[in-house]
Amino acid sequence: MTSDTTKLSGEALLAELDRLRAQNAKLQEEATASAARALSFKVSEKGALSVYGLGRLPVTLYAEQWERLLPKADEILRFIANNPNRLSRK
Repeated sequence: MTSDTTKLSGEALLAELDRLRAQNAKLQEEATASAARALSFKVSEKGALSVYGLGRLPVTLYAEQWERLLPKADEILRFIANNPNRLSRK
């Protein structure tokens, strides 16, 4: 301990410990959130595009399926916005 921390009272030490624990929890949450958002792409053995990082398992579709789905992105986002109470979030 430095001389600054030896001058702190027991209550001040506990308050500082609580502050540091909260700060640590926040940093861990941010690290987990950013890791969860990282997406990566791979071509499967059968030639489909797999997207990793959305959940526990990859989302794998063939090129034709992605080409049909991606132009509907705005429609999908509108549907999500119009049905917030019916849809779950992780």
